[in-house]
Amino acid sequence: MTTVDQDASDRVRGIARAALDGLDLKTVKSREIYGAWFDSGLAWIHFPTGRGGLDLPRDLQNSADDVLVAAGVELPRLANKIGYGIAAPTLVAYGQPELLDRLLRPLATGEEVWCQLFSEPGAGSDLAGLATTAVRTGDGWCVNGQKVWSSQAHRARWGVLLARTDPGLPKHKGLTYFVVDMTAPGVEVRPLRQMTGQSEFNEVFLNDVFIPDSQRLGAIGEGWRVARTTLANERSSMGNRHGGGAAPSAIEDAFDLWRRHPERRTPLMRDRLTQLWMRAEAHRLTCDRFAAEAAVAGPGHEGSIMKLVSAELNQAAYEWCVDFLGTLATRYDSYDSESPPETKEGLIMQRFLRSRANTIEGGTSEILRNIIAERMLDLPAEARVDLDVPWREVRRS
Repeated sequence: MTTVDQDASDRVRGIARAALDGLDLKTVKSREIYGAWFDSGLAWIHFPTGRGGLDLPRDLQNSADDVLVAAGVELPRLANKIGYGIAAPTLVAYGQPELLDRLLRPLATGEEVWCQLFSEPGAGSDLAGLATTAVRTGDGWCVNGQKVWSSQAHRARWGVLLARTDPGLPKHKGLTYFVVDMTAPGVEVRPLRQMTGQSEFNEVFLNDVFIPDSQRLGAIGEGWRVARTTLANERSSMGNRHGGGAAPSAIEDAFDLWRRHPERRTPLMRDRLTQLWMRAEAHRLTCDRFAAEAAVAGPGHEGSIMKLVSAELNQAAYEWCVDFLGTLATRYDSYDSESPPETKEGLIMQRFLRSRANTIEGGTSEILRNIIAERMLDLPAEARVDLDVPWREVRRS
């Protein structure tokens, strides 16, 4: 770190300590702490001043977060992951000032949870083929359609929505991006029960939902461009290296099992664990390099690499855990959607089952490999016969 960088880091740490001064961290509610954090420009260091940021490089965020973690406070992004990592960057990039005034602070404090309304039953990997419609009416839009795999939609106050506003244009060009009030008339959320027993995901039905035009992000028909901002931030957020959150990472869980069960150790399992550790270290160093690059240029296609590697590494690590535990891995305490397993083995099994979604959510591994090949390695693109065809003329199942 250069002298200038060190000075900037020290300055941020000073601002962070000042933000916490006078707060009784043992009794004060987290939303008050996060509110002070936002007001001090520490929620997103790289955001504009007055919008939860300080107009500083992204890599200084760690300097602020270290102060918060040392004080025993959970990072605010962990309480509102979609809002922090996906919605907020898109809002700042495309939202009108009045909209930002209303939405950013309660997002940062966790008072208003956010969800993402992109995928549909007939448009998952081919997101641009979505069928949800938004028709202009008066000073707003009437939206009809169905979304699926919407994490936290059952708790969300707001959602980011991609809808089709011109079916006469090719699929990528007739889309528009909105912010939708999840409490508005016509919004129906139905939980989807997973094989873990939990219900993180939901399907969302939109029946004549009215969205004011003031809640549109970007120009009409420019929804795909706005969505790419969201997706880049989503993949960077999901692919961030292991060990950065409140829950143990997969590799940490694996080493914890190795320590707790010496009777189950074998040379083969030791070799597999060593290989996993090397992969995890390579991923950590790669993420650190990408973070340094993003501090200058913002999230890019590198997020696809981070997410792809993270998802497959997570699955491999929990497969090792299950193999190492053997029959102990079958001790799954409960499929109650509200109560997590009580035993370590049960928690490991839950995380193993949950990891199966990693290579699907936030962009399938197949799609991410296409993005890496075409946009980073300049390899020939796959043949696409519907790119210039009006969406209404594209054959769909």
